[in-house]
Amino acid sequence: MTIKEHDFRKIDLNLLIAFTVLFREQSVSLAADKLHLGQPAVSGALARLREMFDDPLFIRSGHRMQPTARACELHRELMPLLEQLQSALFQPGEFSPSATTTSITLGMSDWLEMWLMPTLLPALKQTAPGLHIHVVTSTPLTDMQQLEGGELDMSLSVTQHSARWLEKKHLINMPYKVLWNPQHINATAPLTLEDYVAWPHIQLSNRAATSSLLDRTLDKQGMTRHIDYTTAHFASLPSLVQQMPVMATIPAALATQWQQNFALQSSPLPLEIPLLEVALLWHQRHNSDTTLMWLAETIQQLISEVENNVIAPQ
Repeated sequence: MTIKEHDFRKIDLNLLIAFTVLFREQSVSLAADKLHLGQPAVSGALARLREMFDDPLFIRSGHRMQPTARACELHRELMPLLEQLQSALFQPGEFSPSATTTSITLGMSDWLEMWLMPTLLPALKQTAPGLHIHVVTSTPLTDMQQLEGGELDMSLSVTQHSARWLEKKHLINMPYKVLWNPQHINATAPLTLEDYVAWPHIQLSNRAATSSLLDRTLDKQGMTRHIDYTTAHFASLPSLVQQMPVMATIPAALATQWQQNFALQSSPLPLEIPLLEVALLWHQRHNSDTTLMWLAETIQQLISEVENNVIAPQ
């Protein structure tokens, strides 16, 4: 049904509220008291209602004002609509995960998807089977633009950027670990810094950079590592480490999975660099989105359980 704006030009919602109270109280003075208005104001509203509907609406009978047939008809039709409007405006419906059929677009890099989604998706399928998650590629270099432009509903990111419109929910501070294949590299854990720089490395980078924070920190200590290969994609990394005499420095959560799946050795990074802060980011215009806020709380709780070894990543 198409709404005809012209039909509503003479409609004042306050008049409809006055009508419902007049219908209930059947008295101008009592209606004025309930509406916290003076009797002249309610009498004026009744006059406008009579003009609007071309009907007396209420006929005085003794001390009461009896509704006309037209008033009874209007009350019967209007009350469900006003109740629905009140609910929509002032009483947002409770969110039910099991009933939602919403689609949410999440941005994240490939390593965050590899780490989180094998645990998150089965959990969501149990609690919110109708929720559709669409994951698209985002990086710390693109998160802000994608969120502000509406390409993403939410981003899982390690970005340190900020903006007035940005909302952030901290998830975890993640250390780094070093991986290598003990069949190719004769080293024992925990690595010393000398062991670490003695072997070739694979570098992970989101940009065409020739150095990283890690390398700059090494440089301050008078050391360098040899980079054999630089890639922005984590997916190829475990196979390369498995087949070659190289080391890779990666987020600790991935190291745990890959060490088990690819028979690799791991060690804490023998160098002090800031931890990776993984956080959920979204635009503040989504703060009233009950589905998105529920998802943020669910992800935070799930990661807390994983971190505390209640649930082990698969």
